[in-house]
Amino acid sequence: MPKIKADAPYLVALNLTERCNLACAHCYLDARHLREGGKDELSTTDIKRVLGEIARAGPEAMVVLTGGEPTLRPDLPEIAAHASGLGLMVVVGSNGMSLTAQRVKTLQQSGVAGIGISVDSLTPETHDEFRGLKGAWARTMAGIDACKDAGMPFQIHFSATDETADEIDDMVDFARNAGAIVLNVFFMVCTGRGEKYTGISAEKYDRVLRRVAHAARAETRLMVRAKCAPHFKRIAIEMDPNWPITAAHGYDAGGCIAGTRYARITPQGDVTPCPYMENSAGSVLEQSFEEIWHEAPVLNALRAPKLEGRCGACEFQKLCGGCRARPLAASGNMMGEDALCTYQPQGGAVITPMLPAAPAMKWAHEAEAHLARVPGFIRRMVRRRAEDHVRSEGRALVTKADLTLLAKRRFGDAGLPDFLRNIQGQK
Repeated sequence: MPKIKADAPYLVALNLTERCNLACAHCYLDARHLREGGKDELSTTDIKRVLGEIARAGPEAMVVLTGGEPTLRPDLPEIAAHASGLGLMVVVGSNGMSLTAQRVKTLQQSGVAGIGISVDSLTPETHDEFRGLKGAWARTMAGIDACKDAGMPFQIHFSATDETADEIDDMVDFARNAGAIVLNVFFMVCTGRGEKYTGISAEKYDRVLRRVAHAARAETRLMVRAKCAPHFKRIAIEMDPNWPITAAHGYDAGGCIAGTRYARITPQGDVTPCPYMENSAGSVLEQSFEEIWHEAPVLNALRAPKLEGRCGACEFQKLCGGCRARPLAASGNMMGEDALCTYQPQGGAVITPMLPAAPAMKWAHEAEAHLARVPGFIRRMVRRRAEDHVRSEGRALVTKADLTLLAKRRFGDAGLPDFLRNIQGQK
């Protein structure tokens, strides 16, 4: 296959370790207990080198330091500080159980922009059973409190399953009231230890996606996003073709970016298109991340996909394209149809994303200063929306007034969340 020009990655998940203080039934990594793992994991030196390669391939990339449980690596602060020093946006993905006040402070000092914390049910017993440890829920809640007390931006990660799907409305309320910036609703793929985990039925999947779409539209103080659910695109555009959240308007929320703008690096150094895809594109112990990103056949195949089955016949194939990890896990065919989707193609023309040429945009110094205070989780999106707004008015300079206007439109009379008050100049 000829090499295809690759866009810069803007998200790289770095699985630092297989060690974990939990034993979740759905774990894609098959993470091991505390006493195991670590022997063949990338060294601190290796990771620092790879981070430099990531920064060269994607200077504005976000790096998610995750695991297993990343806080079990004593060099986590050193790794985070190195990544931050390279100009990368650094986020830690954790189960929250070891997020003490001191650890959160240390991560802040190391340049971590935010922490993603997994909450799988608002019923402690259900969460604990899902996570394989009694008392896990209480310790995770304490980790959330530690982030709130320190002013560390955090997001909630919720895995929707047949057992927990009906909690989606309550989870939205919980995330908002807890002070989270984002609620990410994940839809699992049966890989790793989760290979035998049934996850969610197609019917509940569709129902939860529609609820996520409504929440994403209605929420003013919380960003609600679907993850590993590209069908969200179809639902969003059916709900409102003019809603900017759809890829038809250039926004990637909900869509699959595996191999196109996203990759995962395993603790042993293999690069895969996403955490749920185990087909290696190469090893960073043998090639640079840049070389793998630009030249690996596995990644190039995803950049010019030849979809089969319903996905190949679907008018939404460019907006959605289906999850590539699910058919890979089920049959070994990365281009097969996504069986979790219930949509039947209608034979219409393929809907093409509307991505007009974007002229260069300048930012006033004061606007850049305010943007720098926006939490890393959402800074790229704020920048994009501000530039789109200014571009739509035929201007080429983003000002502080533009940020103020967009914040008022987004949050209305309810007032700004604490993390955005500086944009408005509020105290």
